[in-house]
Amino acid sequence: MQDRAVRAARVQAAALASPATSACGPSPDPGSDPGTREWGADPYDTARQIVLRQLDTAPRSRAQLEQKLSQRGCPPDVAAAVLDRMSEVGLVDDQAYAQMLVRSQQAGRGLARRALAHELRAKGIEDDLAHEALASISDTDERDRARTLVDKKLRAMHGLGLEVQTRRLAGMLARKGYATGVACAVIREALADSPEYLPD
Repeated sequence: MQDRAVRAARVQAAALASPATSACGPSPDPGSDPGTREWGADPYDTARQIVLRQLDTAPRSRAQLEQKLSQRGCPPDVAAAVLDRMSEVGLVDDQAYAQMLVRSQQAGRGLARRALAHELRAKGIEDDLAHEALASISDTDERDRARTLVDKKLRAMHGLGLEVQTRRLAGMLARKGYATGVACAVIREALADSPEYLPD
C-alpha cells in the first residue's frame, strides 16, 4: 500500500509538472487524419493520461509504455515527446526499472541470471542496462538461491525415491534458468544433507 501511495504521489506531481502541449511541439491538426481525430484536440494530454494510468498500476519500462500508446493509436511523435518528458521528471527510468525487476524476480521467483536476462529483453530493456542490473547478482547469490529452492521443494518430495527427486529438482532449476553445472552441484549437496539420506 505504501509503495502504491508513493507511486501515486509521483504520478500526480509529474502531471502537475507537465509542460504545456506547445513545449513538446505544435499539436497536430485534429482533423488531419482519422487516427489523430480519435485523440481529440490535445493528443499530448491524452497520451500523458494513458502513461500516468499505466504507471499508477505498476512500474513500466519505456518500451512497454510505447507499446501501450501504439496500441491506443498514439502518433509516434506524440508518444516520443510525452515519454521524453516523463523521463526528464524521473517517472520513466529504465535503469531503475531493470534493477527493481532483477531484485524482485530473483528474490520472489528465484530466477537465475539467464532467465532474468530473458525477462529484461521481454520488457524492452537495452542490453547495457540489463547487464548492469544483472551484475548485482553474484555467483554465490545465485547458488544460494538455488539451494534455497531445492531445499524447499525437497521437503515436499519425501519418499519419492532418489531418481524421481533428482529429475524433478533438475527440471525446476532448468525452468528458472540455472546452468546445468550449478543445478547438479546444488542438488547433489542438498540430497547429501537431506535427513532422508543421512545414515542412521
